[in-house]
Amino acid sequence: MLNVGTAAPDFALPDQDGRVHRLSELRGSWVVLYFYPKDDTPGCTKEACAFRDSLPRFGELDAVVLGVSADDQASHKEFATKHGLSFPLLADVDKQAIEAYGAWGEKEWAGQKIEGILRISYLIDPEGRIAQAWSVTEPELHADEVREALARHQGRVSA
Repeated sequence: MLNVGTAAPDFALPDQDGRVHRLSELRGSWVVLYFYPKDDTPGCTKEACAFRDSLPRFGELDAVVLGVSADDQASHKEFATKHGLSFPLLADVDKQAIEAYGAWGEKEWAGQKIEGILRISYLIDPEGRIAQAWSVTEPELHADEVREALARHQGRVSA
């Protein structure tokens, strides 16, 4: 994972609707960038739906939520439509951003060690620096954890 205080690597990735998102164009806003292994799998669905349900509160905190996986646009579109996901899911099929953010590595799955996308998240400040990083263990609770951290970084008591 990237260290707190370091510059967040820029990227240009298409979302489920084909719109290209660049981190550099989000300067001035807080960005929640979360990496997940695969569309429409149990843990990834729980995490995405938790972010979907918290989206209004992230908006109140002037934060943008972006999900990233190596699935393609068509897969993201199907996933977003099926679960009513109203935030961008970025397709990083070449894994350039995934690797730049340290979200690719060895993990355990079904009792075996494999290489794959790690479930990690970053809170990026308005200047484009990493404000906080997480290795996610409870996907269904992670959106609240990030929102609370964002409120603390902004000096707000509650969000």
